[in-house]
Amino acid sequence: MRRAASLLATAFAVCLLALAPQPSQAEPAPRSFVTQHVGVFGGRRVSYEAIAGETILRDAKGAPAASLFSFSYVARAAKPDRPVLFIFNGGPGSSSVWLHLGMAGSRQVDFTDEVNPPTVPPFPLKDNPNALLDVADLVFVDPPGTGFSRVLPGGRTEDYYGTNQDALAVAKFIADWLSRNDRWASPKFVMGESYGTTRAAALATTLMGGPTSASGELGAITLNGILVLGPAMGGAVGDHLYGANLPAMAATAWYHRPELRKGRTLDGAVEAARTLAADSYMRALYLGNALPAADRQALAEQLAELTGLPAQTWLDNRLRLGLGAFSRELLRDRGLQVGAYDSRYVLPLKAAGADPVADDPAMGQYTPAFVGAMNSYLNGELKVRMDAPYIPIAFSQVNSKWDYGPGGPRGRDAAAELAQALRRNPSLQLFVAAGHYDLVTTLGGAEYALNQVDLPQNRVTVKAYPSGHMPYLGAESARTLAADVRAFILQAAQGSE
Repeated sequence: MRRAASLLATAFAVCLLALAPQPSQAEPAPRSFVTQHVGVFGGRRVSYEAIAGETILRDAKGAPAASLFSFSYVARAAKPDRPVLFIFNGGPGSSSVWLHLGMAGSRQVDFTDEVNPPTVPPFPLKDNPNALLDVADLVFVDPPGTGFSRVLPGGRTEDYYGTNQDALAVAKFIADWLSRNDRWASPKFVMGESYGTTRAAALATTLMGGPTSASGELGAITLNGILVLGPAMGGAVGDHLYGANLPAMAATAWYHRPELRKGRTLDGAVEAARTLAADSYMRALYLGNALPAADRQALAEQLAELTGLPAQTWLDNRLRLGLGAFSRELLRDRGLQVGAYDSRYVLPLKAAGADPVADDPAMGQYTPAFVGAMNSYLNGELKVRMDAPYIPIAFSQVNSKWDYGPGGPRGRDAAAELAQALRRNPSLQLFVAAGHYDLVTTLGGAEYALNQVDLPQNRVTVKAYPSGHMPYLGAESARTLAADVRAFILQAAQGSE
């Protein structure tokens, strides 16, 4: 009897213990990996610290919702007013690996041949003399779902996988970074590539804030400069899109068909295409069947001379050819296809239905080196030890689920949003870098979009480089782009002074 009573008392005590409030488990500290380095950038010796680590983003109730991983390169004893550049790529769903190891970071992928890169290991790294550490501290941002960044078990992907949501998350990260590093007095810049154009535009207005912004608060964080590479501006549709694409076609034909040059430089071929697109080409597309046959034939021959495609091909397609058809037809006689992301690259003609990225002559050839080198760099030099893989681009989990807002991907006008940001901030400056050989986000498309909005021309710089979607691929492009970016940062860092 006594034994039964004792067992009953024990069971009762266990129940009370289970019902009592339990102390919450302490949150694990964000992981951080710090290494010390020295390098020569822009001709200057810089001692700097590399900090690879997590920042915890919280939901409206203050609970951990996502972990954002970033890479900060900070000069030792950096002054509070030293410029800081926040850098991200696009996708959406891409990590910052491309700008990190291709253009702005202290180390870069070693391509001995810029258009015939190694597609199998080893993938060596080398010092990047063009890195921007001599003029600014660098922070590479991997939004949630990319790189090592993750939505945590308590978070919701729909709070991060969308244009407004993403801009808010990156804005929170930037504010947190400025506070943790005592850098509110620093001139601030953002650099985005491809979809990073849209992110940069949305970020500028989100950082400023306001009652209708994604934040719903007055952040009042203003930028000195926005830099966009491989500019995904949108804007040109219908017949205007054919005109905007013409300079990229002319550049590609100039590169692959030397017999067409007839003394023209690359810039000369591009300018001839611009002139034709803005004049007789657009007039012909407007007139359609009303265009006299002789005029149609003469224009087709001009297009053939610029693009390398036969005049009859242009006539058969009513003077309208998309970039996809152009990439397949230009070198068909050689059994080759040019890359969409960089038309200098070639591979054998692909079958219909092939993968748009893995089978692209450019992306298919240069991405293995970036990804392989990044993983070696993380483990070997930055001493990063994470329990998950580094994701370069998340297509199915992020890109395909992206919420662009009303109207989908074409519902936002990045050029108009950039114009709005420049109107709000009279000291803000814009730098746009495009590659002549980019058949995805063309130079002509960016120029067309920017020409349709009210921009203060004295605060906008547009530059073109003999490269592709990543305009820093190639020694000549990389040097020139880095010099242009340095000059832009140094000038824009002065603000309204």
